Amino acid sequence: MHTWNLPAGADRAEIYTELLATAQALVDGEPDLMANLANLAACLKQLPGVSWAGFYRRVGDDLVLGPFQGKLACTRIAPGKGVCGTAAARREALVVPDVEAFPGHIACDADSRSEVVVPIVRGERVLGVIDLDSDRLANFDDRDAEHLTRLAALVAGLDWPA
Repeated sequence: MHTWNLPAGADRAEIYTELLATAQALVDGEPDLMANLANLAACLKQLPGVSWAGFYRRVGDDLVLGPFQGKLACTRIAPGKGVCGTAAARREALVVPDVEAFPGHIACDADSRSEVVVPIVRGERVLGVIDLDSDRLANFDDRDAEHLTRLAALVAGLDWPA
């Protein structure tokens, strides 16, 4: 098994290179979706400044909480609501430097200050989203979204229910 081992002082590019290698190694040969998402959430939680990391799965029209690391979270998010619902509806990554400035932000954690959400898409179907929160303003940028989009592509290839 590949271990998640970041060198001290690594920059974001190095961190994401290691994250993606770790993610691939974790899911190789493991067919269980929840086990894979749980391990990936644990990896994501170790990214710099991340206070909450996890997945929401699309169930019917809603996004329903999946494996995560962090404080208690909203269980169900309606289509187009909050950062997660908006990212899923638009089918694009959203970087929110200040969640207080995002119209309709859902405050699951009062300490959350910034967020990045990336949809997990297979073909025409949105399977869910990757959601990262930080208790720091502007902790995420477009580079995070770009790297997390690569992770979302890997996650989309897992064995999701029909």
